Amino acid sequence: MGMRKVAVVGAGMTKFVRRAQETGQELAYLASKMALDSCELTLEDIDSVALGTGPDAFDGVHMKGEYLSDGAGAWGKPYMRSYVGGGTGVFAAIQGWYHVASGLFDTCLVVCEEKMSTCQPHPQGAFMTIFDHTTERPLRPNLLWIFALEMNRYMHRHGLEKKDIALVSVKNKRNAADHPCALLGDPNITVEDVLASEVLAWPVQRLDVSPVTDGAVAIVLASENIAKRITDKPVWIRGVGWSLDTAYWTNRDLYYPKYVEYAARMAYDMAGITEPRKEIHIVEPYDPFDYKELHHLEGLLLADKGEAPRLTADGVTQRDGDMPVCPSGGLLGVGNPIAAAGLMKVAELFWQLRGEAGKRQVPGKPRTGLAQAWGDLMQVGTVVILGI
Repeated sequence: MGMRKVAVVGAGMTKFVRRAQETGQELAYLASKMALDSCELTLEDIDSVALGTGPDAFDGVHMKGEYLSDGAGAWGKPYMRSYVGGGTGVFAAIQGWYHVASGLFDTCLVVCEEKMSTCQPHPQGAFMTIFDHTTERPLRPNLLWIFALEMNRYMHRHGLEKKDIALVSVKNKRNAADHPCALLGDPNITVEDVLASEVLAWPVQRLDVSPVTDGAVAIVLASENIAKRITDKPVWIRGVGWSLDTAYWTNRDLYYPKYVEYAARMAYDMAGITEPRKEIHIVEPYDPFDYKELHHLEGLLLADKGEAPRLTADGVTQRDGDMPVCPSGGLLGVGNPIAAAGLMKVAELFWQLRGEAGKRQVPGKPRTGLAQAWGDLMQVGTVVILGI
């Protein structure tokens, strides 16, 4: 039996905040309820549930998949938790797609949640233990200085200055000012503000980075025959891709994310896309740091190596540009609850392609969008292509 067509038919998203009063279970419930309500379904209509969430330590509980299952609507249903670090939000959508495309289920509720404010004493406490205990952990690495190494390498290889990259943070935080769920929207931020912010690990400054955030997102997937009964505006999953490179980041030239290219090529092949720069109308790449948006646009083959900063400076990636990038505001503006951040990008494309994105709607009726996330030890690429 061949793969069935799968559509996104509903989506829901909580506010992204720094310290949510709700438990992780409650956040998952709120997003799930909104997604189901948006397409007028109930849990009785859901055949399966796919959950994405980061390390157990992020919510301060063990067996977090089990802990979140009832809030995510999985009581008594086939249920899968997947996790590939920051790549999880898009990977969970891929897992949900498998559930339905395979023919096993007609519907799947995909839920991603993170309550990072409950990680004690800080998410860095979890990150300290993810490195090789012999070759890397004695250096006491933290994510900021590893990304500073990568950012520095990217800048050095292409002759970039900080101001070239700061434009991304400015664009996304300004875009997020139009998002009702955003944590850090700022319509007045400038490049000078970014360059004047606190240095965390050169060249990374505070306004180059997305913050610790709590939140949840959910989407509803349905097979073709079911989707057409639910809505006259289904958004189809046209292609999926993923790739895991080596976890030994010291063995790679950090200026270019090959794992993103591999994932993108897999998704493009499935979607029948041969000229991505012409055929992808709106892009939601993963942007936990401002340079990563540029890095990922190049890995997605939507810009030549070293050319993404020029596209940004020329306004190509603005909401009203030729290739809108993170019109939602992205992680830099909306916030970064790890797994939920990736699924937010899929949900944003769903709203954009249906013309339901409100003040953040891009002009010109886009027909195809790409969501991408990245994570683990700088080696995971996950890609979903949506179309109408």
